[in-house]
Amino acid sequence: MLVLGLETSCDETSAAIVRDDGTILSNVVLSQLDEHRPYGGVVPEIAARSHLDHLDGVVRQAFKEAGIDFSDLDGIAATGGPGLIGGVMVGVTAGKTMALARNLDFVAVNHLEAHALTVRLSDSATFPYLLLLVSGGHCQVLAVRGVGDYRLYGSTMDDALGEAFDKTAKLLGLGYPGGPALERAALSGDPARFDLPRPMLGRPGCDFSFAGLKTAVRQTLDRLDQVTQQDIADIAAAFHESAAAVLRDRCRRAVARFREEEGIAGPVTLVVAGGVAANKRLRAALTDLAGTEDLRFVAPPIALCTDNAAMVAWAGIEHLRLGRKDALDFAPRPRWPLDPEARTRKGKLAILPDQGRQGGGK
Repeated sequence: MLVLGLETSCDETSAAIVRDDGTILSNVVLSQLDEHRPYGGVVPEIAARSHLDHLDGVVRQAFKEAGIDFSDLDGIAATGGPGLIGGVMVGVTAGKTMALARNLDFVAVNHLEAHALTVRLSDSATFPYLLLLVSGGHCQVLAVRGVGDYRLYGSTMDDALGEAFDKTAKLLGLGYPGGPALERAALSGDPARFDLPRPMLGRPGCDFSFAGLKTAVRQTLDRLDQVTQQDIADIAAAFHESAAAVLRDRCRRAVARFREEEGIAGPVTLVVAGGVAANKRLRAALTDLAGTEDLRFVAPPIALCTDNAAMVAWAGIEHLRLGRKDALDFAPRPRWPLDPEARTRKGKLAILPDQGRQGGGK
C-alpha cells in the first residue's frame, strides 16, 4: 500500500509518500519561517496563502523523489484538523480533489493522532503505550490503546509548553522561532542562579500549566538593573530546569495511572512526540525518568517530531488497514480532540483548554 500524505495545519507545507512497510519514499517539508519571522509568530492568513501557493509544487517534488506517479497510489491522507483552519482547508481540499480525480481512497487525519502514531512508523511500537505530546499548540499526556482509541490523562490549563518557550524567548529578545533559540542560550547558563517556579509540581492528576513560569521570567527580568547575555543564558537554563521537572512529575503520575488502568506490571513504553520533543534537554530529563520508573522511552527522529506529511501518510495507512476511510464531504476542523469523552469525565461542558489550539512554536 502506498499513500500520499498532506500536512498544512500550521506553518509547514509538506507532502510525503509512505509505504505500509514503513518505508518513507519521500517527505518534502517547506518551512514558512522567513514569512512569519517579521511578526514574531505565525500569522494565519499568511500561512494559508503560502500553503495555497506552494502545495502543488511540494506534491510534485514528493512524487519526483519517490519515483512514482498517481497510478501507483492506493490512497491520499490529509490533515483534517486541528489547526489553523485556513491552512487545513487548503490541504483537505487538495486531498479530496486528487482522490476524486484519481478514484483513490481519502482519509482525513487528526493531526494529533498523526503525532501519536509516528512512533509506530519509526520504531514499530506496539499498543498500548503512554504518549507525551508537546508542541507549540498542544501539551497532553494520553494512553494510546489503538488506532482511534485514546484516553486523555492530562492537558495544559493555559499555555502549551512550546508556546511558553516562544513567549519566554521573546521576553529575552532571542527572536523567532523561540524554542531552538532558548535551548541554545541555555547551553551556557547556570540553571541554579534563578529560582523559577515549577507549576503543578506535586499536584494530584496529570494536568500542566506554564503561564506562571513565563510570568516569572518577566518578573525576574524586571528586577535586573541591566540585562546581560549571561543573565539571559542563566534564565534560559533555569526555564529548562523548571520545565523538565514539571514534565518528569506529570509523566511519573501518568505512568502510575497507566499501569493501573491497563493492568501492566512490567515495563511501560513512554513516547514523546511533537515539536518540543526535539529539545535535547527535555529528552534527557525523560530518559532519566525512564531509568527510575522501568520505562522504555522512545522518541521519533527529530525530523518526524516536527510537523511533516510522512506522519500523516502513516496515520492514513493505519486507518486504511482497518478499512476506515472518509467521504469527500468531510469538513475541516479547527478543533478535534483525540479523546472526546474527556470533557464528560472531567465534568466540564467546555472544550478542554488545550484541545485544538495550533500555532506559535513548533
